[in-house]
Amino acid sequence: MKLGSLKEGGRDGTLVVVSKDLARAARATAIATTLQQALENWSDTAPRLNALYAALNDGSVADAFELDMTALAAPLPRAYEFVDGSAYLPHVERVRRARGAEVPESFYSDPLMYQAVSAGFYGPRDPVRVPSEEFGIDLEAEVIVVTDDVPMAVSPDQAAGHIQLIGLVNDVSLRNLIPNELAKGFGFLQSKPRSALSPVFVTPDELGDAWLDNKVHYPLLTHINGEWFGAPEAGVDMQFNFAQLIAHAARTRPLSAGTLVGSGTVANEDTSLGASCFAEKRTVETLEHGAPRTPFMRYGDTVRIEMLDAEGRSIFGAIEQRMEPAA
Repeated sequence: MKLGSLKEGGRDGTLVVVSKDLARAARATAIATTLQQALENWSDTAPRLNALYAALNDGSVADAFELDMTALAAPLPRAYEFVDGSAYLPHVERVRRARGAEVPESFYSDPLMYQAVSAGFYGPRDPVRVPSEEFGIDLEAEVIVVTDDVPMAVSPDQAAGHIQLIGLVNDVSLRNLIPNELAKGFGFLQSKPRSALSPVFVTPDELGDAWLDNKVHYPLLTHINGEWFGAPEAGVDMQFNFAQLIAHAARTRPLSAGTLVGSGTVANEDTSLGASCFAEKRTVETLEHGAPRTPFMRYGDTVRIEMLDAEGRSIFGAIEQRMEPAA
């Protein structure tokens, strides 16, 4: 099934079930008011939401309505936790090679992960507001999963059973602020503002055979200002799958229902498939030409992030955003 949230009913939105073709929706408030509420009672709400989804797709929901993407908030407008990995090591390897550094051997066995902003997410059509272009505005196109309650110290096999929803995220990064923050040895803060989520999250069964080994096996397509930017394969070159990432995050603490776990920037060894962030593109240019040639994003630039199925149909809807100055 496919689930989203309308920009109504307070900070956490109003839960809706969305048709398979993303054309229509129905409020699910008789089952759960918000997606967070649904996830906290998933064993009870999921079967009922699935029944509403089936009825919506066969046209038997009387109060269904045409879906306006601009009316959607993020599916989870705020979450208790968002942890973001860096599971695509070709990206890590290239970035480090460009500055003459080796990849530590531990990176191949122990996932990279940081605690990201979860107190609020941009909706799929909301502008990204940044105080200054000089901060180095970048996107990061990623896949994300959402869990129910995850006990502490689960194994990867156990963690796989806690993946309930899948979506996309634009993990906004301010690249020119990152070096000084990392030099302090205390992680990201100002360089990682709010991210944006795809219009809908979907249950793994919506992906069919493309959900394999706890990975999504479709290209992740990005356009900048209407021009193709990249379409790396999300199921290729992912060193750690989502079950492993969840187990890593839960090693010393439980994860609350509604926790988001990101894949990190999708990247492949094959650079002809393009990039999912400007840092990646600039790194490839540095390795090939000695210096980057592509600037970071400026005010007025737009990004579109989407994943299509084998028939060319949008699975999660598209994140479409414009970079704008902060008010």
